[in-house]
Amino acid sequence: MSNSGKRLKSAADAFAGKQDLSIEEAVSLVKNNAKAKFDETVDLAVNLGIDPRHADQMVRGVCALPNGTGRSVRVAVFARGAKADEAKKAGADIVGAEDLMETVQSGKVDFDRCIATPDLMPVVGRLGKVLGPRNLMPNPKVGTVTLDVAGAVEAAKSGEVQFKAEKAGVVHAGVGKASFEEKKLVENVKAFIDSVKKMKPAGAKGTYVKKVSVSSSMGPSVTLNLGDL
Repeated sequence: MSNSGKRLKSAADAFAGKQDLSIEEAVSLVKNNAKAKFDETVDLAVNLGIDPRHADQMVRGVCALPNGTGRSVRVAVFARGAKADEAKKAGADIVGAEDLMETVQSGKVDFDRCIATPDLMPVVGRLGKVLGPRNLMPNPKVGTVTLDVAGAVEAAKSGEVQFKAEKAGVVHAGVGKASFEEKKLVENVKAFIDSVKKMKPAGAKGTYVKKVSVSSSMGPSVTLNLGDL
């Protein structure tokens, strides 16, 4: 059996019969079985009792993880003049206007977060077919259409994560790395779940949070005990 096969079997054995755990127990189990050759991401999947096809049931927001994500985030900013200078000073990786639009239109999307000043949204709007499917379209609801470009860049760089419910009503996010201390991962998981709960839409009926699963990039998932959330 290959090393990867042995690793997967070992993880499967460790997870066998373990579901509906406390956040602390789940994080410990996932962290201790993340044994790939790279620093695995700890992922959270929250199944919600919503139908995102209805506007009044869409869940979309942002969460500032207290301990960051552990990954480097490349930020692109659509801005001109003084605002472009502010973005560069704050650490933006790519700054531009029509020139940046042309770059993206050519198929080069070399960034993880896209921010725009309000006056540049007519330009950015032409990129909907490129940025939309990648969940990169700037949106005032998550603070990426703003005049405070410096603050938005700094937030993105410090570990802020955006989330948006998929068609099946599931919200996904990477909430840290397996190398993080358990305490820091637990804090991040709690912060993210709290953010999702606060975004409960007016149109959501019945049980809002139906299931929460934690996993590592290459490992099995384990569910959390909803009564503890």
